[in-house]
Amino acid sequence: MKPRLLKVPKTPTDSFSVREDRDPYINNRWHYHPEVELIYFHEGGGTQFVGDHINRFDAGDIILVGSNLPHYWRHDDVFFNEESGKKVHSTVIHFSENFWGEPFLQLPETKPIRSLLDKARRGIRVNDREQRSLPPLIEKVLLSEGVGRIIALIECLSAFALTPDLHPLSSLGFRHDFSEAESQRINAIYDYTLSNFSQKIYLEKVASVAGLVPNSFCRYFKSRTGKTYTQFLTEIRVGHACKLLIDNRISIKQLCFESGFNNFTCFHKNFKMITGKSPQHYLKEHLMG
Repeated sequence: MKPRLLKVPKTPTDSFSVREDRDPYINNRWHYHPEVELIYFHEGGGTQFVGDHINRFDAGDIILVGSNLPHYWRHDDVFFNEESGKKVHSTVIHFSENFWGEPFLQLPETKPIRSLLDKARRGIRVNDREQRSLPPLIEKVLLSEGVGRIIALIECLSAFALTPDLHPLSSLGFRHDFSEAESQRINAIYDYTLSNFSQKIYLEKVASVAGLVPNSFCRYFKSRTGKTYTQFLTEIRVGHACKLLIDNRISIKQLCFESGFNNFTCFHKNFKMITGKSPQHYLKEHLMG
């Protein structure tokens, strides 16, 4: 997808931005910005893209995205249907790494925050079940004013930095410095895949979407994304399978085919390879959580 530079608004009286989002269409595209982003999903869920990372996001997830790292939260279709009654709600904080002045992060006391921001260049995820202190601190940032808001942000980042099990998202080697023409081509490939992953995708067709022949397409996609197209497609399908598992409305064999896999053995193997768990174990953990 083409990452777009997003200008984060802030008022003359504020050194950083904090807001609540309840609209699934807000920033519903692949974008990046110089500001670090901290987002807490109170309600809603969908497919998460952070750099070259693809996975589910759900209510309770807390994500820290570093400066200029492309990202995209694609909510599930049900959240765009007003009749479904499903709502989205997130708190989003944007701040520049040096808004508090260059010397601040060089202080010995702020070393954990400096380390956290370095890790955030790949994107970091935690869940409110893993770090229960973060949601009230994020709420405190939202409700505070003046210097209290800056203090609240420092407290929030300090608590985040002390979380014992941070989950990095994008790979170390991810680069997004595409030319304009390349960005448009990647955008077309991603859009086609997201619209058709539940069906059989023929290499000739997706290659033609990119304006390439199949052999050239395979080399092109791997060189620009760091993964094969088959890997990318499998991650999209497994992410959708995770959603269907969490919904727990259909059998595991049925959701295998609805996610675009043509046999159960292939589905089971790829699901475990990507998530580290069998579908049954994944579902059991979710129900217990």
